[in-house]
Amino acid sequence: MMFSRRFMLAAALAGLIASPALAHDYKLGSLAIAHPWARATVGAVGGAYLSIENKGGAADRLIGASSPLAKTVEIHNHIKDGEIMRMRQVDGVDLPAGGKVELKPGGYHIMLMGLGKPLKEGERFPLTLQFEKAGKIEVEIAVDKPGASDPAHGQHRH
Repeated sequence: MMFSRRFMLAAALAGLIASPALAHDYKLGSLAIAHPWARATVGAVGGAYLSIENKGGAADRLIGASSPLAKTVEIHNHIKDGEIMRMRQVDGVDLPAGGKVELKPGGYHIMLMGLGKPLKEGERFPLTLQFEKAGKIEVEIAVDKPGASDPAHGQHRH
């Protein structure tokens, strides 16, 4: 009986300690940042994805990002050029008041170039987001399997 109480207490404490580490949503002023993730890579280029909801009454703008893992970090979008989809660097992503923006494969995303090593499934790494009005926030990117789609819909372990 003594063993089972100790075990239950240890399990409960472990759950309390692990809970904040599992949180994968962030708040910066009126901005809510959810599910930051990336796909595993084989080379020195990758993409990071997340959603940003502006719960405030004033518009803001994502204007940059940085990570110690990449030499260069840029905001990109996919644009249809005739019959071909092309990636283009953009100077920011508008976040309308009361609006939500998804950075996802095939749309707006954060390009990580000059990675020191490939991103591996199960790893996590820091990414700092820069907003025009709200300022900076560091988020943790969870690396999913190669070819993963939106982990916010149940495909990713947070």
